[in-house]
Amino acid sequence: MITRRDVFQAIADPTRREIIQRLAKEPLNLNAIAEDFDVSRQAVSKHIQILTECGLIIITQKGRERFCEAQLGKLTEVVDWVEQSRKHWINRFEKLDKYLNELKNNDNGTT
Repeated sequence: MITRRDVFQAIADPTRREIIQRLAKEPLNLNAIAEDFDVSRQAVSKHIQILTECGLIIITQKGRERFCEAQLGKLTEVVDWVEQSRKHWINRFEKLDKYLNELKNNDNGTT
């Protein structure tokens, strides 16, 4: 069975978010990434695999070492979703505010 992952799954985990932040500054080899975390190398490799499957990082071979590099373009999916959600909630709150003001005005008029 093939597991399809998306960028939201990638950023759901704090360790993966931290890996992305570090790789956004500079490409790092797998050992350098693993040294920064208090988890097993195998756990870091799993996080790297998920980030690769989601398209947030690429791994390139340079000699005997494998380097990870951030591909932050995929994060536009998150930005787009957040912006759409923000607009939706702003609209909802504006409608609620209007409704509450109408209630307040109606209440003031009857007293």
